Amino acid sequence: MNTDNINDITLEDVMSYARENTDAIIVADGRTDTYKALARRGMFAEFLDKTGSYHDLIEKLWYHFNNSSDTVIEDYRVFIPTAGKFSGKYSRRINVSFEGVTHVVQMTVYPMVSEEVYILVLDELDGSQYVDETLTSKKVNTIQNTYLFSMYVDLIKDTTNSISITELSEDVQNQKLKYSEWRMMIVNMIGPDDQDIFLERTDPEYLKKNLAVGRTSSYDCLMMNLEGKYIWVKLIFRRAETNNPDDFRFVFMVQDIHESAEELMTALKTYEDLALKDPLTGIYNHRQLETEMENAIKGIISDQLIASMMILDIDYFKRVNDVYGHASGDDALKHFAEVITAFIAGKNAVAGRWGGEEFVVICYDTDKDAAISTADALRRRIEDEPFDKIGHITCSIGVTLITAEDQINTAFERMDKAVYEAKSAGRNCVRAVFR
Repeated sequence: MNTDNINDITLEDVMSYARENTDAIIVADGRTDTYKALARRGMFAEFLDKTGSYHDLIEKLWYHFNNSSDTVIEDYRVFIPTAGKFSGKYSRRINVSFEGVTHVVQMTVYPMVSEEVYILVLDELDGSQYVDETLTSKKVNTIQNTYLFSMYVDLIKDTTNSISITELSEDVQNQKLKYSEWRMMIVNMIGPDDQDIFLERTDPEYLKKNLAVGRTSSYDCLMMNLEGKYIWVKLIFRRAETNNPDDFRFVFMVQDIHESAEELMTALKTYEDLALKDPLTGIYNHRQLETEMENAIKGIISDQLIASMMILDIDYFKRVNDVYGHASGDDALKHFAEVITAFIAGKNAVAGRWGGEEFVVICYDTDKDAAISTADALRRRIEDEPFDKIGHITCSIGVTLITAEDQINTAFERMDKAVYEAKSAGRNCVRAVFR
């Protein structure tokens, strides 16, 4: 157009100008999953193929990580077909990464008369057009970067809208999904152990029954992110405040709480260890061993299981402390516990320190013969083990079976009697008392 007078400009002039200056013009058919590029200029001349898959085009243009060409994992690509459906004109800015450079592109979609046939118009923006907006978005993202996903849900209409996926873009995503469809698709991204509670808490009838107007419900679970890694998230539902009690609209959000959850898990594990484990050796303490004995008795009663237990008493341990000092004695106890732990690894057994130089091992699925054989193998293993400064030590072992009639004290009395017989027999041997 070579005129400064707008009265001389015609519609044909404008169309010709747009045709010559638009960076890319694409026609796409969602029914056949195909597209054809009618125009490709600038970076689009290399970025876009002339023809191809419409779904692949969607993934390439905007279903990737923000400011990156890295695509999301296969599980989440199930949403791509629905992201490419448009019921009216649609426009948004997308970030396209090409040869390591991020290009900001204005995308406008025009649905044609035929169903799922569209015209896509793409224009790269000059930096000055979006730099202020980018800076503003960064400020917002700094505040809201823990929120990975959000959407608006209407349970009566079974619809979702205003879907935002932070890792893809700060803009609202185009999705044509029923809530019932979304729910059954996203459950595959929830951790296997958390899927049942997800289905329960997201069930429309559950939400209608349990969330009053303006109330919020949330719970924590593991969820796969777009990179395919399970992270801790908080799932949040809030019922919108309306004057109609039969209006069931909700805001749903996914918040990334992985770092804080990991810190909490670490703290809880620390407190758990303090409560359940011996501070010197790191294996179960006296209290937890009693709990394991109780559980074994309950299992025998309810499930007709069999179990045995043994007590190991280090021979002449007082001499170790007297000759080598208590520090070496503590080292010997820790090493002794390590030998037991290594020995029972892979076996259906647990071990702990009963007190002093006495250790207890509870073995599940072991009868009389297996209990004695296991105890003697462990005795020989300890006898062959070198201990720093001390050399070699031995232990006396008492064995018994746990029965349905037992209490902790009755089972322990038989085991204690057995180890006394082992010591009386000259130590470094196994004795068993079953009645």
